[in-house]
Amino acid sequence: MKSQISFVCQECGYDSPQWLGKCPECGNWNTLREIKVQTSNLKSQTTSLTPEKIEPKKLSEIKFESKERMTTGFSEMDSVLGGGIVRGSVTLLAGDPGIGKSTLLLQLALNITKGPVLYISGEESEQQIKMRAQRLSKKDTKNLLLISLRNTDAALQVIENLTPNLVVVDSIQTMESENLTGLSGSIGQVRYATGELIKIAKVLNIPVIIVGHVTKEGMVAGPMVLSHMVDTLLFLEGEKFTGIRILRCLKNRFGSIDEVGVFNMDSGGMSEVKNPESLFIEKKKTDTPGSILVVTLEGTRAFLVEIQALVVYSKLPMPRRVASGVDGRRLELLLAVLQKHARIAIENSDVYVNVAGGLKLSDPAADLGIALAVFSSFKNIPLARSVAIAEVGLLGELRLVSSFEKRVKEAKKLGFKDIIGADKFKTLNQVIDSFNKNG
Repeated sequence: MKSQISFVCQECGYDSPQWLGKCPECGNWNTLREIKVQTSNLKSQTTSLTPEKIEPKKLSEIKFESKERMTTGFSEMDSVLGGGIVRGSVTLLAGDPGIGKSTLLLQLALNITKGPVLYISGEESEQQIKMRAQRLSKKDTKNLLLISLRNTDAALQVIENLTPNLVVVDSIQTMESENLTGLSGSIGQVRYATGELIKIAKVLNIPVIIVGHVTKEGMVAGPMVLSHMVDTLLFLEGEKFTGIRILRCLKNRFGSIDEVGVFNMDSGGMSEVKNPESLFIEKKKTDTPGSILVVTLEGTRAFLVEIQALVVYSKLPMPRRVASGVDGRRLELLLAVLQKHARIAIENSDVYVNVAGGLKLSDPAADLGIALAVFSSFKNIPLARSVAIAEVGLLGELRLVSSFEKRVKEAKKLGFKDIIGADKFKTLNQVIDSFNKNG
């Protein structure tokens, strides 16, 4: 096995055959570190191509075969991936610590019954994984093979000898090789481990799923090239103190990135939520002021969410503005529009706005719902059976949002008929006046 010396930037992952004082890629000084890269045994399995054998082909001459997909046992995850896991692909699953990445992948491994599934863990022992597996599922687990290993080269040898149906590596930041300098989690180690896993996945046609941590800024930890190296990048997000988890696809070479999957995490693990409205809409026997429904889009998926508001008199010189689940600056903007154009005197009141279920909304279609929830609490007018779908401008005008017909269709499917949008009203003031007259 031959080895070669390479210099890798610890900030951006730039690779150079010689040491440089300044990285040409990111411009930082003294960030290049020496690493020793050793060639892999897998090169012997690939067909050596000589320059005489390499010839360009016409597009019409290339034979195309659709990639075979492996179902995960979660219809929500299959839809996010575009129909399942493609054989030979490498998927990176990222998310905050404790969000449920390992739980989701362990359940996925338990769901696959065809062929062996290899679960490589660098964070937990085999006994710990077994305890969690018994808690998550009562199914036959003969096909699941567990190994606690942090050595990258040893893990590659295990994969090569077993040739499993699926490989899960939890996590890439714990893998390290003696062929490189630096501790596990360093850019050189992460890049080397990912590159070797991609190589073995393509050569042996084995799908590999890698778990990755994220930084405080919400970015995937490690070099940015890690996101570019993999075929699919999934992101699992949600609040730690609520059971709602949303699986997003940020990159997919074998499908679209428009779909999202909704899960609920409890003591029994991850469960699919095929009707998200059941989580985000609180069923009440009586209508209470300060509540209204909005239709939000997650990817191409529309579902209803309840927005709650509470407006109370304040003795403070600067009344409170508290937002949970919506942007606080957006709330202040909408309160200013209410006060200016709708003549709602809330300058001496504390305003609290919350999205039921712990969901975070950044959809501009929720603007009208936020404003009407505040109005409902202030005027003590119940609007619980109304659905608001519109963006509110600084001049108090209502604007149509994307996929408006799809949102209306979803609301009507669930039995809601009072739908307030920019198709019926031109300004927020018109909406407020209609409720004042009816009230």
